[in-house]
Amino acid sequence: MKRILMMAAAGWVLAGAAFAQPNLKLNDKGYFEAPGLNVTVFADIYPDGHQTGVTVIQHGTRIAANGDLRLEPSPGQWSPMPTGEGALAIDTATNTVTQRLRYPDESKDRKGFNPIDYPDLKFSYGVRVTPLDGNAFQVSVDLDQPLPKEWEGKVGFNFELFPGELFGKSWLMDGQGGIFPRQANGPMEEDGGTLVTADMARGKTLIVAPDSPLQRMKIESRTGQLELLDGRGNFNNGWYIVRELTRPGATKDAVTWIITPHTDPDWRYKPVVQVSQVGYRPGQIKEIVIEQDPRDTQADPLIVYKMGENGRQEVRRVTPRGWGKFLRYHYLKADLSDMRDPGMYQVEYRGEVSHAFKIGEDVYDRHVWQPTLEYFLPAQMCHMLVKEKYRTWHGIDHLDDVRMAPVNLNHFDGYLQGGSTLTKYHPGDHVPGMDRGGWHDAGDYDLRVESQMGTIWLLAKMVEEFGLDYDATTVDQATRVTEIHKPDGKNDALQQIEHGLLSVVGGYNAMGRTYRGIIEPYLEQYTLLGDVTTQTDNLHHDASLKPGEKTGTHSSLTDDRWVFTEDNPNRELETAAQLAAASRVMKTYNPQLSADSLKAAQDLYSKAYDRATSLKAKVFVLSELAQTTGDPALVKRLVALKPEIVTHIDQAGPVLASAMPLIKDKKFHKDVAVAVKAHQEKLAQQATETPYGVPYKPNIWGAGWQIQEFGVNQYFFRKAWPQHTTVKLQHEALNFVLGVHPGSNTWSFASGVGANSATTAYGTNRADWSYIPGGVISGTALIRPDLPELKIWPYFWQQGEYVMGGGETNYMFLALAAAQKADAKK
Repeated sequence: MKRILMMAAAGWVLAGAAFAQPNLKLNDKGYFEAPGLNVTVFADIYPDGHQTGVTVIQHGTRIAANGDLRLEPSPGQWSPMPTGEGALAIDTATNTVTQRLRYPDESKDRKGFNPIDYPDLKFSYGVRVTPLDGNAFQVSVDLDQPLPKEWEGKVGFNFELFPGELFGKSWLMDGQGGIFPRQANGPMEEDGGTLVTADMARGKTLIVAPDSPLQRMKIESRTGQLELLDGRGNFNNGWYIVRELTRPGATKDAVTWIITPHTDPDWRYKPVVQVSQVGYRPGQIKEIVIEQDPRDTQADPLIVYKMGENGRQEVRRVTPRGWGKFLRYHYLKADLSDMRDPGMYQVEYRGEVSHAFKIGEDVYDRHVWQPTLEYFLPAQMCHMLVKEKYRTWHGIDHLDDVRMAPVNLNHFDGYLQGGSTLTKYHPGDHVPGMDRGGWHDAGDYDLRVESQMGTIWLLAKMVEEFGLDYDATTVDQATRVTEIHKPDGKNDALQQIEHGLLSVVGGYNAMGRTYRGIIEPYLEQYTLLGDVTTQTDNLHHDASLKPGEKTGTHSSLTDDRWVFTEDNPNRELETAAQLAAASRVMKTYNPQLSADSLKAAQDLYSKAYDRATSLKAKVFVLSELAQTTGDPALVKRLVALKPEIVTHIDQAGPVLASAMPLIKDKKFHKDVAVAVKAHQEKLAQQATETPYGVPYKPNIWGAGWQIQEFGVNQYFFRKAWPQHTTVKLQHEALNFVLGVHPGSNTWSFASGVGANSATTAYGTNRADWSYIPGGVISGTALIRPDLPELKIWPYFWQQGEYVMGGGETNYMFLALAAAQKADAKK
């Protein structure tokens, strides 16, 4: 009888809460909102990036996410995950939102793609969220059918807590207590077939960060027992996890929690002053952006200080003009473009003081683009020993490259090998000549042909456009040694171009075609965090050797990387265009490599052009080959594409620009210029739709790379059509990367560049919470629908990843362009 009364009392609490006045209200963007608190429900679609499910944003910071059913206590990137069924259902009568889901997500369960076998389990369910009294909200899971008996005790509701916000903070659980540890600590135990760290605590009620008023949160289970886990014990990139198993045999309310985040009712988002972390040339536009609480539309004076030997002195006050709302914030802008006096400055707004920045003609002359060439490109060099004085970045790696990939394979990183190798080599054959050159991409050490050639092309254009000639590094291909900050009398840019070509042209000479990519065969290799020389044994595989046997050159291990090929005429044309450009700058530095590059380019062009469907690829290859060879037939073929070029000038214009002097057809010039004018007017209009002066549509991935590419495209539009293209969009793209971007973290996306920059990044040394100078991260991402986010966390590839083929070299190009004397005007 006593138990019945207690259960009834618990029901009365829930029922009573439904009639109380909740603080959380459903807003017009589809999420619950209260002062200092937001709760989103499956607004995002990226569970492997920790962006989906029930999510809590507390005082402007995302504290918890991925609230959803999972089949494992601590799932990882390739673990089984659900897929949504339809849009979020909103019940206005009860103020409840429900997301329907089902297991599994078949798009991730393809043979060959996912290295982890999916279980034979299919079920559907809903996740309901209802605001209760105050800041509390209820989360319930309803199963359509009871789970099979063999899955009871395995499926649970996981709610992930972001570690970076909780290190060193405390927790309480039913009389227990502890500290959120900086690193995952044992002991280890098996849970549902997965080896994980033993739970930190179990109980009915968890208090997160009771010592931190802006982060304190209470999680209560009404249906079972909570577990507090550390997901980093089995995956380095895991989060803390609060988990409860579904009730055996249950359908409705298989799991029910009450979550109550604490808030300060007087909290307001502090103004963020966004200014270039490097500074500006005197003639550049200097628009300062101020981001503030959406409820605060007042503009107060912006104070400008200039640095002197006695400290800083106020030199100006200006009242920013209101720009309006973007994403979730209110924005103001202050134009300081008429400030031309060289010196070091700071700005202050409502007590928030910016970093120091420079105004000067030499602002880009040192410490800006140079780290990319001095550090990042050398550190990424494959097949080399890379040293920097006392430091070794990595040893000589992948001397066992490469083996031909198996046919009919969908690799877990997305490489596809069809029914043929498209070469004379059979699957598993060693392909010679491919153990030279190339750069490791991001953190997984693969070599994609588009990233290799994109880097080569941009470096070649920097040599041609800006006369790039810089020497701070020794590159010795004969000994396979690179030494940072040891000049060798040679142009580092040409040495890096040569290094990239050794890989791509080497592959072409060996196989008679370009490779699609080179990558390790096993997931254990792919997820390597540490010394790249441990990814393979540097010995060629020999199937005749016994397991574990090896010689001085061969071993029984099948760890050699695979090379993938493809029949892709569009990509082949782009590669041909880039090879043609590289051959020009290599002509005197390495004549043989120059000739081989041009030969490969012409061969690819002849085989792929008539089969290609991409206008951009066609214009690109004709433009670059015409510049290299001077062949009038190529120019004639280019002019014949005028109708398509005019229609798609946004795609064709940048790759056409450098070839315009070769075209003598006046009608062509006139019609293309009209199209460019209309395109630039459209871009100018799109740039007014954000406070950042560039066309910008935030997405799950940071937009930094795309904005840099946009800026480079604008350079080429301005090169060929200056009468219709201002420098403003190009400069604003650079400023975006250097700190003028949404969110409270106004770092430079270029690591080690400027006063504050991304010094915890998703690079090859990410496990050390470190960075590679000159690497450029993807940048501020969007937590849907409207939160800009850039966290200090080394495992967010969607925010902090470095990438070859555009990120770093596009940034380098933009900075060099801004440094040109003719490029300083508005």
